Amino acid sequence: METAPVPSFGELISGARRSAVHLEMRDVYDPGSRRFATWRAGHRENPADREEWWSPFHQVVADSVTRGVQVRRARVVSEPLSEYVRFEYDVTFSNIAAGEQVRWLARRRASDLALPVNDFWVFDDRLVRLSHFAGDGTFVEDELTDDPAIVKLCLEAFEQVWERALDHHDFHPA
Repeated sequence: METAPVPSFGELISGARRSAVHLEMRDVYDPGSRRFATWRAGHRENPADREEWWSPFHQVVADSVTRGVQVRRARVVSEPLSEYVRFEYDVTFSNIAAGEQVRWLARRRASDLALPVNDFWVFDDRLVRLSHFAGDGTFVEDELTDDPAIVKLCLEAFEQVWERALDHHDFHPA
C-alpha cells in the first residue's frame, strides 16, 4: 500500500489558524547546506541586508504570523554547542525577523523531561509533522499524524521545554 506524500511545511503552516510550534533536539542538521558552508568559511550574514538571507521559508512564516498564527520554536541543545548549532544561533535573527519566537534550553536542564525522540512541528494543537534524520543530520523524511496520543505527547513536551528555555536574546552560548 502506498502512503500519501506529506504536505510541505509551507502548505501545513499556510493552513494553520492559531499556532505552529516546533521542537528541535539535534546537534546537527543538513551538514551539506550552502548557508552552513558559507558560515563555516567565515561569512556572517548581515541582519540589515534582508535580501541576503530572506527566503520562501521566512516569507511563509511571516505571512502566517500576519494572519494571527503564533509561531514558536524551542531548541534543546548540548553544551558546549556543536558547530552547527552555533551556526543556527548566529542566523536565528532571521527566524525572529519572520515573526517566530525562539527559545533555547541546555540539554542538561531537560534530563527529567519526557521528550519524543524526533523533532516535530505541531499545527493548531491537532496535527504533528515528525521529522526523521540520519545520524549525520541528513534529512530522511517527514511523517504526518493526527493521532491524539502523539499530539498530546508532543504538545506537552514542547510546553515543558518552552517553560524552562531562555528567550533567544537571553541565551548566550559559551
